[in-house]
Amino acid sequence: METLIALFGEGKDLNSLQMAARASAVFFGALILIRISGRRSFGQRSPFDYVVAILLGATLSRVIVGASPAIPTLVASLVIVLIHRLLAWACVRSQSLESLVVGVEREVYRDGQFNKDQMSPALITKADIFETARQELGSLDLEKVQAAILERNGQVSLIRKSEPKHHR
Repeated sequence: METLIALFGEGKDLNSLQMAARASAVFFGALILIRISGRRSFGQRSPFDYVVAILLGATLSRVIVGASPAIPTLVASLVIVLIHRLLAWACVRSQSLESLVVGVEREVYRDGQFNKDQMSPALITKADIFETARQELGSLDLEKVQAAILERNGQVSLIRKSEPKHHR
């Protein structure tokens, strides 16, 4: 026990080596928690997934600086990832819950027309859509765009108009 206290310190009076040891332990602990949480936690980057990242970062940082005791904080972190995993599992089985928790995609532009009924509640502007066209297509206009969809992760996807087929 004394060896662990010497290595990881106790309370808030920690030296650099003790904080480094805590940071290393928390790093590997966080890696385990993220593996428990599942790939989607950091792969899809939806608001639902960001909650886990933010809470884990805030919670686990307290262990590193000695602001909270390690074991209860790790247990709280485990509860966060288990709730995330349980909700993700439930969302797979319930489309209405998925829509509530993760959100829905919105078609904000189609065939030359902006859909203000979809843009307004999503807080997206025409400028946001034009910005995506510049970034994705290198275009200043939407001439080659059939549709623009605001995805659940907040990014705009552009669907190009299909090229007319030439007959010989």
